[in-house]
Amino acid sequence: MAEYSVTFARSARKELEQLPKSVVARIFPRIEALAANPRPPGCTKLVGSAGLWRIRIGEYRVVYSITDEEQAVDVTAVRHRRDAYK
Repeated sequence: MAEYSVTFARSARKELEQLPKSVVARIFPRIEALAANPRPPGCTKLVGSAGLWRIRIGEYRVVYSITDEEQAVDVTAVRHRRDAYK
């Protein structure tokens, strides 16, 4: 299976930079793993949002889209679960 490229929306990059380093250390490896498998076990397609997926990492959610034709994953949000779906 080919590797997907992982990109961040500017807003997602800012959200990630504002998190504590201990949280980023848990989240970032899971985001990097999306390159090998963009639909890992436990991922969920969001209802009502065309083409958006999410993975849970503790209290945080990573929301992203997958473009299979271009083999690309675009991370759109990295938020605490209370703010992830607003």
